[in-house]
Amino acid sequence: MEQETMLKEILNALKVHSESMDQKFKKVDERLDRIESRLDRMENRMDQLENRMDQMDTRLDRIEKKMDGFRIELTEAQETVEFVAVKTIQHEKKIRELHQQ
Repeated sequence: MEQETMLKEILNALKVHSESMDQKFKKVDERLDRIESRLDRMENRMDQLENRMDQMDTRLDRIEKKMDGFRIELTEAQETVEFVAVKTIQHEKKIRELHQQ
């Protein structure tokens, strides 16, 4: 009889320990689930940031192309102004020469 009582107590202690371990494992699983959820949200945010960076790169490329076009137009305008200035000076010389005659 005494052995049976000891065996029941041991089995009861194992049951209590098992329940305690189950509770601890459940808490660990819940924490891991929360961590996994946070990691998923962070990954989504990183993906969104990456997409925004790609969009910004595309926009910057377009702006650079526009700026290149403006530079070309400005250079052409400067060349035109220089050409007109040279021709104006030439014509003024001719007018002076004709006026002096």
